[in-house]
Amino acid sequence: MSTQPVRVVRHPDGVVELRLEDPGRGNALDLPTAEALRDATAEVAADPGGAVLLRAAGAAFCVGGDLRAFAGRGEGTGAYVHAVATAAHAAVRTLYELPVPVVTAVRGAAAGGGIGLALVGDIVLAARSARFRLAYTAMGLTPDCGATWLLPRLVGPRLATDLVLTNRVLTGDEAELLGLVSRVVEGGEVDEAAYRTAAELAGGAGEALRAAKRLLRDEGAGEGLSRHLDEEARLIAGLAGSDEAQARMTAFLAPRVRARVRSGQSAPGSPESVS
Repeated sequence: MSTQPVRVVRHPDGVVELRLEDPGRGNALDLPTAEALRDATAEVAADPGGAVLLRAAGAAFCVGGDLRAFAGRGEGTGAYVHAVATAAHAAVRTLYELPVPVVTAVRGAAAGGGIGLALVGDIVLAARSARFRLAYTAMGLTPDCGATWLLPRLVGPRLATDLVLTNRVLTGDEAELLGLVSRVVEGGEVDEAAYRTAAELAGGAGEALRAAKRLLRDEGAGEGLSRHLDEEARLIAGLAGSDEAQARMTAFLAPRVRARVRSGQSAPGSPESVS
């Protein structure tokens, strides 16, 4: 296992794999991880091969922003959250703008910022047991990582509003039914199925696939996403340091700290996320 939270793996069949590799933290996004993701996607963009596969190690795809890193920073909270969002948004923007097909494999939780990372793929495969939840407003925050741009385009404005405001959980089957993901497979098969899909695309008619992808994207849509990501970063950073958001994050974390203490686990430094 790599000691880096994000790794790029280049396969001889033309698949370039972007792998989240911090399973002990649920692949949560603190600043070092967000910056590693930004740098890794830039590396991928420089040579994307024939197709890109985005997947994660461990039981969760990405549980979102690391609330332990967000809480208790006082006046520095907004600046820290803005830095995390800005780095993560650079990764989302790069993935969205890749000229080759992007396949995403989702197992376990995709929450908070993990939603945007999951949905930015052109083809999204999810385990039947996967769980999708926005969770931001429950923490007194607004969505980031492109969620409020991608969701209305995938499921329509009415359902997108429901998911953002209520934070209800969608199963993999529900996500497929609503058009959030391309298709679901059994949990133990999702990585293999996603890799097989990426390999087939990498071995396909490259020029035609790239051209088809351009046609499917509205002209200027990338610029629209870019502006939207900037506004998401501004709003979540502005709210993160507020009394309400700090109180909600602290309340969310408290029972988990007590549970770890009771079970003999070390509480300090343990990540908690929007999940």
